[in-house]
Amino acid sequence: MEKLNRDQLLGKLDLLVLRILASGESLHGYAIAERIEQISQNVLQVGEGSLYPALHRMGEAGWIRSEWAPSENNRRARYYHITAAGRRQLAEEEIEWLRAAEAITRVLRLA
Repeated sequence: MEKLNRDQLLGKLDLLVLRILASGESLHGYAIAERIEQISQNVLQVGEGSLYPALHRMGEAGWIRSEWAPSENNRRARYYHITAAGRRQLAEEEIEWLRAAEAITRVLRLA
């Protein structure tokens, strides 16, 4: 079994963002962060300093695309949606996360 490094365990922002966008709705950055917070019942909070660099990185990787459009309050906002490559990446990241979560659960149950 392949070992997971610390960054793979802690750096799951890409997984969360791709999962949110996989719902099919195009969202602007603030809405993505808000949705993660809402679904996690305020356990996970994503700051702008983490989110926007991640969105930029995922765009460069071809996992998401963006376009400018008016927001709910009629301001110009960049809306993001997942690509086919992003869906493939999401599937890989979900498998990796589930494998890590199972391994952690096994260790926690030892005590």
